[in-house]
Amino acid sequence: MEDHRKGAPALDEARLRQQAIGVKLRQMFDEVVNETVPDEFLEILRKADKAGGKD
Repeated sequence: MEDHRKGAPALDEARLRQQAIGVKLRQMFDEVVNETVPDEFLEILRKADKAGGKD
């Protein structure tokens, strides 16, 4: 049976492309979340916390 929707293949392709982008973005986000924070950056945050508590 033939699909009579106009642009149906293009619509299906767009949905697959969006799904693939979503999967890749989730993978990238997970990688960033699981990265360790550099010691130098933690030290900067500690100093900022101390300086902010002097008010």
